[in-house]
Amino acid sequence: MSRLNDIRAQSTWKDLIEGQPQHLGFAILLTAGAISLLVASPDSPKIFGLSSAGWAKVSIALALIHQIIVALVFRLQLHRNLLSRWLGERDMIVWRVIFIPLLIARPLSLILTAWADTAAITGIRPSEIVIGLLFLGLSIWALHSVLVHFTIRRALGGDHFRDEIAALPLVNKGVFKYTSNGMYGVAFLGLWGIALVCGSWNALVLALFQHCYIWVHMYCTESPDMGWIYGKS
Repeated sequence: MSRLNDIRAQSTWKDLIEGQPQHLGFAILLTAGAISLLVASPDSPKIFGLSSAGWAKVSIALALIHQIIVALVFRLQLHRNLLSRWLGERDMIVWRVIFIPLLIARPLSLILTAWADTAAITGIRPSEIVIGLLFLGLSIWALHSVLVHFTIRRALGGDHFRDEIAALPLVNKGVFKYTSNGMYGVAFLGLWGIALVCGSWNALVLALFQHCYIWVHMYCTESPDMGWIYGKS
C-alpha cells in the first residue's frame, strides 16, 4: 500500500477538520483587525471604481477565499483522494489552474491598494524605499529558489497528490539552505516591500494581514498534514 493510500485507510472524517476551528477563529480576528486599521481617505483616487480601502477589502477577501479553498482541497485530497478520483491524471493540472490565479491576485490587489492610497506610512520616504527594496530582493530570491529548487508541483501541495512527490528529499539549496520555510517566511516579505516602496499605509496593513494569515495556514492546515505525510517528528 502506498504512503497516501495508507493515510486514507487510517484517517477518519474528524481528521478532515483538524485545526480548522482555529483557522476560522484566526481568520475572523485577523480580518476584523485589518479592516479596523484601514484608512479611508476622502481624497483617495479610485482605481477601476474602487478606493484604496475598497481594494484592500477585496484583497482580504481574495486571501480568505484562496486559503479556505487550499484548506478544503488539501484535506479532501489527502484524506479522501477527492480530486484524483474526480479528475484522474488531470487533478494537478486543474488544481494549478485554480491555485495560481488566486496566488497572483494577492500581490496584484495589494498593488492596486497602494496605487490608490494617499495615507502615508512614516513620511520618511528614503528609508521606506531602501527597506522595501531589500524586502523585494529577498522575496525575489525566495521565489527563484521555489521555482528552481523546490519546484512548483511541490509548492502546489503535490505531496498530497503523488507518493513520488511526498518521497522527495528536503531541499537545502537557495533560500532553503538558511530556512526550512522560505515561502512563508521570506517570499511574503515581497508584500511588505511593495507597501514600503509605494509608501502606502493600507498596503502595509494588507502585508501584515497576509503574512499573518499564511502562517495560520501553516500551523492549522499544513502542519497537521505534514504530520500525516512525513511523521510527527
